[in-house]
Amino acid sequence: MIVISMCLLGTNCTYAGKNNSSEKAMDLFRSGKAMAVCPEQLAGFPTPRIPAEIVGDRVINEIGEDVTRQFQNGVDEAVRLVQLAGCTKALLKSRSPSCGCGKIYDGTFSHTVIDGDGLFSRKLKEIGLSIETEET
Repeated sequence: MIVISMCLLGTNCTYAGKNNSSEKAMDLFRSGKAMAVCPEQLAGFPTPRIPAEIVGDRVINEIGEDVTRQFQNGVDEAVRLVQLAGCTKALLKSRSPSCGCGKIYDGTFSHTVIDGDGLFSRKLKEIGLSIETEET
């Protein structure tokens, strides 16, 4: 089973209320061997919402609010679903503060990319999943 970022399947759940539809993700989902999650939706964030980026070990939104706890709550729920489904792989949205893998935005809201992982990616790596993004 593969877990896929819900926005990659055409669901309008990004911070801007849009999606990041990926044919690669849709093909995997259509195979019946994948499930979709959005940790930020599971956290209860609205769509659209204020953009957030990782700053050190915290997640801060564009108006300076620390939303780490909410992000972590969404990650915990998403991981629970991943484990229930027996997922062993993930296809996640690049650069996201939740799903980014290998590269994330630097916390300045300037579209500057740095090395790093989103909170969901970090947790999935900890429990042994292999992760790709729609860009890899």
